[in-house]
Amino acid sequence: MAKLNALLLLIIWFILSGCTHALYKAPTAEDNDIPLARKHAPEVAEGNKAASLDPEKPFRQDVNKALHGTTPADPATASDQITNIKTPESENDKISDENKTTPYPEKKLQSTLDEALDFCQLSQVFWQKGEFESALEALDQAYSLILAINSNESPEIIQQKEDLRFMISKRILEIHASRNIVVNGDHNAIPLLTNKHIQAELNRFLNSEKKFFVESYKRSGRYREYIVNALREAGLPIELSWLPLIESGFKVNALSKARALGLWQFISSTGYKFGLKRDKYIDERLDPIKSTKAAIAYLKELHQIFGDWTTALAAYNCGEGLVLRVIRTQNINYLDNFWDLYDRLPLETARYVPRFMATLHMVKNLQAYGLDSIIIENPMEFEIVNISKQVHLRHVAKQIGVDEKTLKKLNPELRYRILPQDKYPLRVPPGKSELLLARLDKIPVSYPPRRAFVYHRVKPGESLSTIARRYRTSVSKIARANNIRKRHYIVAGKRLKIPRKGYQVYRPKKVSKSAYKHASTHAVKSGDSLWIIAKRYGTTTKKIQEQNNLTTTNLSIGQILKIPGRRDEKPLSDDVTTYLVKRGDSPFQIAQKYKMPLERFLRINNLTPSSNIYPGQQLYVE
Repeated sequence: MAKLNALLLLIIWFILSGCTHALYKAPTAEDNDIPLARKHAPEVAEGNKAASLDPEKPFRQDVNKALHGTTPADPATASDQITNIKTPESENDKISDENKTTPYPEKKLQSTLDEALDFCQLSQVFWQKGEFESALEALDQAYSLILAINSNESPEIIQQKEDLRFMISKRILEIHASRNIVVNGDHNAIPLLTNKHIQAELNRFLNSEKKFFVESYKRSGRYREYIVNALREAGLPIELSWLPLIESGFKVNALSKARALGLWQFISSTGYKFGLKRDKYIDERLDPIKSTKAAIAYLKELHQIFGDWTTALAAYNCGEGLVLRVIRTQNINYLDNFWDLYDRLPLETARYVPRFMATLHMVKNLQAYGLDSIIIENPMEFEIVNISKQVHLRHVAKQIGVDEKTLKKLNPELRYRILPQDKYPLRVPPGKSELLLARLDKIPVSYPPRRAFVYHRVKPGESLSTIARRYRTSVSKIARANNIRKRHYIVAGKRLKIPRKGYQVYRPKKVSKSAYKHASTHAVKSGDSLWIIAKRYGTTTKKIQEQNNLTTTNLSIGQILKIPGRRDEKPLSDDVTTYLVKRGDSPFQIAQKYKMPLERFLRINNLTPSSNIYPGQQLYVE
């Protein structure tokens, strides 16, 4: 048995180190102000293919061959279910053949990743029912799907692929380890114990860390009411509502040394696993309501693995993989409780559970510990308004007559206090929703800050390393900013963006009335009408008629019309060229293609975020 366990540990360590080795080398988008523990996952390098599995074999079969010398037979309990959900072999072969020649379309890739995630979730269902073989078969299917995706895709697709592979590896580890765990006794409740370790943490809270405890206890009033209700609805002990006190001190913006963020201290990969999104505008780990839902799902999963809350809480702190490895190194194949592992765990994790127990002792006996006079803060109260405009909280606060800090507290997930372009449920104080909707048109569009850059023209003999030393930055940052994959190869004359410290903030600009004194022209083409032309240039048919002294709306092909409100001048830049709009183009796609900020592209073409562009239209690009 010891030999078998050691072999299993070696294989899983090999798989996980192959994943984690790649986690920190991905080409990522421009980083923002909130760092991540694991932002993007890269493709598997050629030299590291040994760490990945043979794409012609299911992932779990390699593990089982190493363990047992053979692949397991399909279990009777799940054979019918697995047969129904398997992808036909011929289709898999077809996908594999296509993948060798051309990359998948973006939508098809995303659909494949979503299907793989569904199999991972199905595996979790089988596992909770005790059908281990069915759970492993579902993971096989998930792994075969992500193998069909090649390594030449976008960083976002590669990130999702590697996150899924990492998740599958952890799930296999959990399933194999859970077969060796037998929990004794009733562990549905959290036992309120007292021992020397818990007493040591009590003494810290009453002396050196008393200020931290008192301030955290005050802040708990903002969020605990919602957390308690969510725990009751999920059927979990309400004592878990005090976990954020030792995790973050009930601070929604708390950031740990391990880059764990928010009330419940999620790292990016675990947050992604439990549905917390992160993009340029929002990070849902910062939202107390969304992160609470994710934390409850994670705690449920951990309790399903370990069976008692003390061990589950230790795993919440350091990860279930580490706790499972500690359990496996024991000379016995069962787990009594957390205290069997206490001396084998890292110091921070070993202290984590006693700190939580000490917190429970104090909040249940406030008078005994002299804390009964503390006044906690009031719970959050708000209304939700759905906004589809990219506006800054500062401008919203001014229009509805509240403090900007109030809106920030209600919407902590907004990274730059700017709403996304898509429909967003904004929280506002009670009674302010109708006022905001009435004044929304008066609020200007705002743009998030972007990294400050300078531009450098590559000279003969220069390399990325010499350029990086000149500007006191790193080769990796320059390569990421310019989407350079071959760092040893750059071309003389190429214009590079060099990232600098700090950010550039674009503020909304007021349009001068003098801008309307200039006009451009438009040659009427077949199919044009005054309405179409007015829509194209962001004006009205009445203004075009007035500008051109037209008494009717009739036009003739080749007729030259003056367009009011347009400048007939070329932007002042040596690097500006023209671009002919193609079918399916959008301002965002064109700006991305030429690596231009969208705000700059719109400005030099006299466009607004709501302007439409048409095939054949000429636009300026840099």
